[in-house]
Amino acid sequence: MATPIEFYFDFSSPYGWFAAEQIEALAARHGREALWRPILLGAVFKITGQQPLVTIPLKGRYAEHDMLRSARACGLPFRKPTRFPIATAAACRACYSITDRDPAAAKNLALALYRAYFTEDRDISAAAVVTAVATGLGLDAAAIGAAIDDAAVKERLRLEIETAVARGVFGSPYLIVDGEPFWGADRLDQVARWLEQPW
Repeated sequence: MATPIEFYFDFSSPYGWFAAEQIEALAARHGREALWRPILLGAVFKITGQQPLVTIPLKGRYAEHDMLRSARACGLPFRKPTRFPIATAAACRACYSITDRDPAAAKNLALALYRAYFTEDRDISAAAVVTAVATGLGLDAAAIGAAIDDAAVKERLRLEIETAVARGVFGSPYLIVDGEPFWGADRLDQVARWLEQPW
């Protein structure tokens, strides 16, 4: 059986969202499964010395323009959130709390959280907002809320980030296909070509 596409992303990354809206269709076209792995770029940046794009002189202004243009290219109704970027531990923990028993539900939750943040300007750094989004999907809000503060779920996220860093993940989105790494939503065409015929 073909190996899955490993999809690493941060919920505060609009480029992660652009990829999230496309990854399932891309995987299905090539008979692959996509494994969604939310991470915290803040933890990664402590190692790489990077900082959020929008905070970097000159590059930040370009990035804000590019986010809008890239969203239009993807046909997505992006709007820059009032608070951007944000901490997304609650969103990550909510997804990991259900991903093992229901990966489809975890993916749906991830997409709903992305859309809530980047189209509705809802602050998904807040556990109450995360649970409200989960409720809208018919998920057990009480269970999700408890999981966000659960020590085991916190440890799961820590280990996922540690594993991502060990594998070289430094940005969002970051995809690994048959051991080959691809960084950025603008690399999805290359991912598709690689899945057809590695070069």
